[in-house]
Amino acid sequence: MIRITQLVHGKGTVSDALKYRRKPPDQVPSRLLAFAETRRPVIFWNVTNKCNLACTHCYITAGPGVDSSHELSLAEAKAFIADLAEMSIPLLLFSGGEPLMRKDFWELAAYATEKGLKTALSTNGTLITKEVAAKIKAAGIEYAGVSLDGANEKTHDAMRNQPGCFKKALQALKNCAEIELKAGIRVTVTRTNYREIGRLLDLSLELNVPRFCVYWLVPSGRGREIYDIQLEPEETARILDLLYQRARDLDPDKMEILTVDAPHDGILLLNKLKEDDSPEYDNALKLLQYTGDSCSAGDRVANVDPTGNVYPCQFAQLDEFKIGNIRERKFSELWNDPDNPVLLRFREKTKYLKGKCGYCEYKDLCGGGCRIRAYAQYGDIWAEDPLCPLNSDS
Repeated sequence: MIRITQLVHGKGTVSDALKYRRKPPDQVPSRLLAFAETRRPVIFWNVTNKCNLACTHCYITAGPGVDSSHELSLAEAKAFIADLAEMSIPLLLFSGGEPLMRKDFWELAAYATEKGLKTALSTNGTLITKEVAAKIKAAGIEYAGVSLDGANEKTHDAMRNQPGCFKKALQALKNCAEIELKAGIRVTVTRTNYREIGRLLDLSLELNVPRFCVYWLVPSGRGREIYDIQLEPEETARILDLLYQRARDLDPDKMEILTVDAPHDGILLLNKLKEDDSPEYDNALKLLQYTGDSCSAGDRVANVDPTGNVYPCQFAQLDEFKIGNIRERKFSELWNDPDNPVLLRFREKTKYLKGKCGYCEYKDLCGGGCRIRAYAQYGDIWAEDPLCPLNSDS
C-alpha cells in the first residue's frame, strides 16, 4: 500500500511515525501502521466466500452459488479471534465474498471488539442500509471500504454483474457519512474503467468520502480470467500522475489517496517529488524507509480464507504459498514459526529477486513489486513485476 497523500504532505506524518515507531502495533493509529517497527500483521480475513454479486475481478471467486459448508464454524472463528487478540494484532479486516452475508457476522464483529481488536470491513456496499450502517458502527467497526468500480451505473454494474448495485453502493456511502462512520471508496482499475478515475475522485469529494484507494488488478481468482484487460505499465504511471496531482492539490484532512498492489508506486512518487523540487521529498523518502519494503505480504499482512488456510496476502491463495491452516495449528504459532518455508521466502524476498527487479536500485524500498503478478506472468515468484514502468524497455 502506497499512501500517496501522506507522502505528498508528509511533515506531520514523519513526526508521528517517529513517535509511534517503537510502540506495539495495537497502540499505533491505523494511518501509521505501515511505519511501525514492531511487525505484527494486519489480518485480511475472508469470513465467507458467499456473495450476492459475482464480480468479474473477484480474487476469491465468490458468488451466490458457492459451497460454503466448509467455512470455519462460529466456535473456530471465535478461537481464531481470541488468538489474534492474544497476539495484539493491529487490525482485523473482515472481507469476503460479502462478509455481511455470513449469518453470524454480527456476533463475530462484536466478539472482536469485546476482545479489544480494531476492526474494519471490506464490502460491496449493496447491503448497507441506514439500519445496517448503524449496526456496523454499534459493533465497533471503525471503517468500511466500499467497492466502486466506475463513476457511472453502466461501468460499475457491468464489472459487478448485477444491475442496480451502483446506486446501492452510493447509498451505502451516504448512509455511513450520515452517522459519521468512516468509509472509503475502493476501485480496481482496468482497461474498462481507467478513464473514470478523475470523475470517481470528484464523486468521492461530493459524497464527503475521506479515503480513495486504487487497486491495480492482480491475476487471482476470477481476476486471472480477465487479466487481458490489465493496463500497460505506462498507463498505470499516467494514472499515478493524476493521483499525485490531486493529492497535492487537495487538503490532506479532506481526502487520503492510496494505491494497492504496486509497491513501485512509491518510487514513482519519490521521483515526481524530486522533479518538482518538493520540500517533502526527504520526508517521503524517510517514510518509505520506515516501511522497509512496500509489499507487506507475509510480514505486516496476512490472509486467512473461509476454511482457515493462511497465506501471505489475499492475492496469494495458491497451494504453493499456503502457510498452514488454523484448524491444525493456531495462527500465532504458524506466524511465529521461524522455519516456515513460505514466510522465510516472503520476508527475505529482496534476496531472491531476478530480472530487472533483482538489480533495481530501488528494490530495498519497493521490495520487488507484486510477487503474485510476477508468478502469474512468468511462472517464477522471483521474476520481475511486469506492471512496473521502471522496468520497461520502451
